[in-house]
Amino acid sequence: MERRLEFIEFRLFWEGGVNRSDIIEMFDVSVPQASKDLTLYQERAPQNAIYDKSAKRYVAAPDFSPIFLRPDPDSYLSRLRSLAEGLADPSESWISHAPEIDVALTPHRAVDSDVLKAVLEAVRERRSIEVYYQSMGSRRTDPMWRRMTPHSFGYDGFRWHVRGYCHIDEKFKDFLLPRILQVRNLDAPGPGGDQDTLWKKTFDIEIGPHPGLTPSQRTVVAKDYGMTNERVVLTVRYAMLFYVLKRLGLLGDASQQNPRTQHIVALNPHETERALRRADFEFGEVEKAPSDSGSA
Repeated sequence: MERRLEFIEFRLFWEGGVNRSDIIEMFDVSVPQASKDLTLYQERAPQNAIYDKSAKRYVAAPDFSPIFLRPDPDSYLSRLRSLAEGLADPSESWISHAPEIDVALTPHRAVDSDVLKAVLEAVRERRSIEVYYQSMGSRRTDPMWRRMTPHSFGYDGFRWHVRGYCHIDEKFKDFLLPRILQVRNLDAPGPGGDQDTLWKKTFDIEIGPHPGLTPSQRTVVAKDYGMTNERVVLTVRYAMLFYVLKRLGLLGDASQQNPRTQHIVALNPHETERALRRADFEFGEVEKAPSDSGSA
């Protein structure tokens, strides 16, 4: 019931109106039940919906104030993105009148379902597993069997990897899921995530507008990134620091780049560089190669 009331409010807020058939189609309920839902919504939020006889639906009132959901642009845009990428059925998105959408697609990175299922089982049961892995950063050119104890998953905006302890190299590393070709032999675990220092500890990146921007440009960049006084702090796991900096264009001195294409800079660049060196070298936990963007 609460979910249906939230749906009514979603349609009122984002699309301006809702009718009985919307509820029936979305939740496969009876006509009387859909009518009861609309009646109940009006009882709980009498100021929010007005019945439009000509349109034969309830429309949002001028003094509409949501009580069942917090209007979240990120959530709505995520639904649009899922529609554009074919990850969600239109009925699942709650959006009935989606605008024309396109996204900058990246090539699909195929993950074997049996591999993912086995790795998830190893994480869930806190066991180790052997993976037949193709590394791009080591001297070996052929895949090899490695035993790992996985504990977490990471996403760099383009690719998924599993974080775990490598029993061969005796350290925690990132294993890209598409490069795990086969799996076998669940067994006793090695060190777990509670011992993965770079996963447990975090670093604060302070970012601000590029100093080469005009005052009005700095203002809009600050708004775009949710900054206060042209500053915002991003708290990042050390294990994810390379990926975050790469995606934000903050590997190296961003202040020396063209502000027309690089809109933000690190306000604590020296501390950030030291943190990145710590993640790369102090523990030696991420094997990098120019073509590998930081994963084993």
